[in-house]
Amino acid sequence: MILRDAVRVLVANWDGSYTVPSRRLYPHQWSWDSAFIAIGNAHWAPRRARAELLSLFGAQWRDGRVPHIVFNPAVPEGAYFPGPEFWEVRAPSGSATSGIVQPPVHALAAWRVHLADPDPAFLRRIYPKLVAQQEFLRTARRSAEGLISIVHPWESGMDNSPAWDLPLAAVVAGPMGVTRRDLAHVSPDERPTDRDYERYTALARAYRDTGYRRAGAFEVECPLFNAAYGVAEATLAKIAAVIGADPAPHEREAAATTAAMVEHLYDDGLFHARDRRSGCLLRSGSAAGLVPLMLPDLPREAAAALVATALDRFELKRGLIPSFAPDMPEFDPARYWRGPSWINLTWLVWQGLRERRPDLAGLLAGGMVRAVAHAGFREYFDPFTLQGHGCRDFSWSAALVLDVAAQHGLDGVAPPGRQVAEEIRSLREAHHVGDQVPA
Repeated sequence: MILRDAVRVLVANWDGSYTVPSRRLYPHQWSWDSAFIAIGNAHWAPRRARAELLSLFGAQWRDGRVPHIVFNPAVPEGAYFPGPEFWEVRAPSGSATSGIVQPPVHALAAWRVHLADPDPAFLRRIYPKLVAQQEFLRTARRSAEGLISIVHPWESGMDNSPAWDLPLAAVVAGPMGVTRRDLAHVSPDERPTDRDYERYTALARAYRDTGYRRAGAFEVECPLFNAAYGVAEATLAKIAAVIGADPAPHEREAAATTAAMVEHLYDDGLFHARDRRSGCLLRSGSAAGLVPLMLPDLPREAAAALVATALDRFELKRGLIPSFAPDMPEFDPARYWRGPSWINLTWLVWQGLRERRPDLAGLLAGGMVRAVAHAGFREYFDPFTLQGHGCRDFSWSAALVLDVAAQHGLDGVAPPGRQVAEEIRSLREAHHVGDQVPA
């Protein structure tokens, strides 16, 4: 039943060549959402999964940047803020987009789509786009120490994390001057505050006014973002080997990224963000600091320390990863990225544990399934009660639970049982025909 409900959500949110995160609150295409959605779609509709990624990269900028939103022209301007009129930019394809980015999890998504339904032609088509995405980050955002900066909290994917409180406090902001549409769909107690949005808007406007070239008051090296960048390089090495390109440059870049992260962002059993302007670590209890477990060449000692931190401060054995450590005073189990568990964040940590600690990976797999069984495919969950918060029928929650079921089964025990495999096969047979891939 869970698998069929997951497919129902993804079918309902499909927009012809991509999937919206939710129909009401997020009516456009989001960058890292599409990557996670493609990973889930690959198990039952692989052509749709390829279409998801190719549609997103169809809006790639000439400099290689993949915008965090691609706007649907059929959606009224006032339905989402900030919309196309705020960002004032179009991709070479003509698509209206935002001007900022999100964590580069797309190479991993492309590889996982290929593994589910091998298609070297797809890899050859998307590989240069993925390389250009990485080259933009190296050219525009990399420091002398080899770390990638974000210029807006939205680029982290973890918008209102307490990890950003200190640098955001320095942002001078006035009233937004618009009505927040999100509060018509979700309780204010579960969303960022008005003060947060005033600062977000001020930062985005300042970046826009430089032609999307220079950072403003916020310039931070995020451990999740840098881990995603490093994993992307390690994954591009695998893709390169399949299509006949040279994997060595990607392997070197992945190793260099890991080394830079360990040297500059790691301390006391957790990776922390660093303020690029001051050079100081932004010590916090953000679960972004656990995501480097995904790095394949992370030193064993650091990985063991991260596991210990996940078990202790993040109470991993409950089966979900809170977005912020419950032992911190800023923790809030219901407000967006200040404490609730998200399926995608738990999934990223699960990926990092599957080979290192299969026993703990199984606990997270089971926890993700239990959360959606209890509350449905919600946007985020109370990590202790499993109460659902945010949007209903949220696409990446549905997609990633499909992936968990395909990899581990519905009870968190790998390999998945025959019943799960047969149900996924039947879903694939029912929906595989007719998916359209954009030209």
